[in-house]
Amino acid sequence: MDMPLIKFLTTVFLFVLTAIAEILGCYFPYLILNQGRSYWLWIPTALSLAIFVWLLTLHPAASGRIYAAYGGIYIFTALMWLRYVDQVMLSRWDVLGGIIVLAGAAIIIMQPQGLIR
Repeated sequence: MDMPLIKFLTTVFLFVLTAIAEILGCYFPYLILNQGRSYWLWIPTALSLAIFVWLLTLHPAASGRIYAAYGGIYIFTALMWLRYVDQVMLSRWDVLGGIIVLAGAAIIIMQPQGLIR
């Protein structure tokens, strides 16, 4: 593999991990507050959010461009969570929207002088 592809895949992987940590940090409180689950879930909530913040520090830079690209990956990851964790079938609009935001994130990440150098 050439370096730009490796950097691209590494960046996307980091964004997906960050999104999963953020989603977990919100999902556990949802289970506690709306589903009546154990208050012990506050522990993985705190850990997930701490990991989320730490992962943000590993992103190439803290800028609007990074957060815009991350936002696209986050939306796609949230749709995958909806499908595979919440067991909700995605509509064709969900799928189309997921493809569009992934394409947008890829354009932002791969632009000349963008996130990958």
